[in-house]
Amino acid sequence: MQLADPIRPVRLAETIAERIQTMILEGVLRSGEKLIAERELAETLGVSRPSLREGLAILEQKGLLVTTRSGTVVARFLKGLSDPLEALLADDERVAADYFEYRLTLEPQATIFAARRATDLDRAAIAECLERMKIAHRSEDPADEAECDVTLHGLIYEASHNVMLLHIMRVLSELMRKNIFYNRVQLYRRAGVREALLAQHLAIGEAVLAGDQTAAEMAAAAHVRFTQATIEEIRLDEIRQATSLRRIDRQDIVWSGKN
Repeated sequence: MQLADPIRPVRLAETIAERIQTMILEGVLRSGEKLIAERELAETLGVSRPSLREGLAILEQKGLLVTTRSGTVVARFLKGLSDPLEALLADDERVAADYFEYRLTLEPQATIFAARRATDLDRAAIAECLERMKIAHRSEDPADEAECDVTLHGLIYEASHNVMLLHIMRVLSELMRKNIFYNRVQLYRRAGVREALLAQHLAIGEAVLAGDQTAAEMAAAAHVRFTQATIEEIRLDEIRQATSLRRIDRQDIVWSGKN
């Protein structure tokens, strides 16, 4: 009578594939990033090139890696989700409000996790990003500061050490970079907003660095609510401006009674 299945020895290629897959899962390796050359990667991992090739082939079959002429790249494995989402959400007026409602549900909790779970390396990356944000804030062009904004939130998601949050929010971050939910540069150009956002981002980052979960949660929620309210103000201003322009232009379509 057989009491258990026979123990199958684990091939080196499977171990290699598992290690790289874990790095992708944890967000260490990001979609679109190119791995170093095969020879260097084999030396770094301390394995033979044939075993490495076999391990990479396993991940290619799973759709996690793609081999191109220029090398091996981490697949955009969430592209099947992000591309249809982009097409679906791009022209719907409800999207911005629903996006902020979603963020208000998840982001304060992610920030709590970050304050509780961040490692020294996580905190160092967040602190460095805050310093870059301060430097970018002094520039007349808000584009760099807006990019630091996205980076900081990404680092918070990483520091939460919740892989579901990390990957889902990365998809949304990519959509945000494409201005699907709102125009970030337009937000930063609004009078007084850059100063307010800088203060909010510093409050979030410093609370995480201090491990203060309550302050982190409150700062994250306040930031999302402020951004949502400001985007709504911008939208209403645009509607009013368009209405005023139509009033001025009405003379082009209304008969004046004059020959």
